[in-house]
Amino acid sequence: MLYFIVGFIATLIVAVFIFIKFAPQLGKKPEGEHLARIKQSPNHNGEIFVNLIETHEAEPMEALKTLPKFIFGENGSPEKSVPVKFGENNRPANDSSCFITWYGHSAFLLEINGKRILIDPMLGESSSPIYVTTKRFDYEKPIPLDDLKDIDAVIISHDHYDHLDYPTIKKIKKNVKHFYTMLGVGSHLQRWGVNSDKITELDWWQSIKLDNLELVACPSRHFSGRGFSDRFTTQWGSWVIQSGEHKLYFSGDGGYGPHFKEIGDKYGPFDLAMIECGQYNLAWKDIHMMPEESALAGKDVKGEMLMPIHWGAFQLSIHEWTDPILRFKKKSEELGMEVIHPFIGERFELGKDFPKQEWWNK
Repeated sequence: MLYFIVGFIATLIVAVFIFIKFAPQLGKKPEGEHLARIKQSPNHNGEIFVNLIETHEAEPMEALKTLPKFIFGENGSPEKSVPVKFGENNRPANDSSCFITWYGHSAFLLEINGKRILIDPMLGESSSPIYVTTKRFDYEKPIPLDDLKDIDAVIISHDHYDHLDYPTIKKIKKNVKHFYTMLGVGSHLQRWGVNSDKITELDWWQSIKLDNLELVACPSRHFSGRGFSDRFTTQWGSWVIQSGEHKLYFSGDGGYGPHFKEIGDKYGPFDLAMIECGQYNLAWKDIHMMPEESALAGKDVKGEMLMPIHWGAFQLSIHEWTDPILRFKKKSEELGMEVIHPFIGERFELGKDFPKQEWWNK
């Protein structure tokens, strides 16, 4: 029995080592000249990226208290299939329109000013490197991945698994003209076969033109990493997407902080602010906002219309899956803010459609 136990432990250690060393979904840390450029960022201290204000990933003892509910499944996932509306609106887009499709969590397709842009396209079945865990909720219909062709740009806010998905990138990369990421995230894409000339990395407050659009990388209060040894080695952030006709804000992930007001003062008001609201807990409140803070963040960035995101697809905390939308709506109404909440897969036109059906009650 002793030999068996020792052999099992040794085999497990070897298997974990091989997985960490060779599993492609873990990505790759920046190195060489790429890392040297990264270290020149004013948001890098020579070793790691840092937040604008003091930030703790989690309070260890408080986080441990959540484990039993995760282990025993007491985490409020949907009891029925989630209703979706993929492919139900085929109105043509034009050079002045902006159509938006939400895939759940923080994944979007923007059809804006003649461009097709994917944001944080986590469209796979699991938001972790081991695909038997953190599975996507059961949708009434699958995400139509084969429809994602002729993509002008992919925007990525940070490298966590629920925002940067290896299977999705492998599936769509041949149909994507260019990737825009925060500093360092391009190293993962290169390992997955994306040519470096198709990747642009931006630091906070840097911007770039995409024909008649401007993309601006902005701060957030979060962290990064896909394995045990790469935490804080790539940057995290939020994004502004603007043209002469439209202006949108995408928060990425992060805790509440003064950066929202600074972004609003520099680039607001926004026609639509897509604000992180979900997977929160008091144990990690610095890196994921509580819903009431999310509504405040939407007001700070001067969102004329708010949409809560980072919910509706995965259960990565122990709150009920509808808790984010219910609390966000309540606080937003108290603040006098306009809120929309489209079905997953519902393609709507900004400024003309105002999706507000409470589909989660179906």
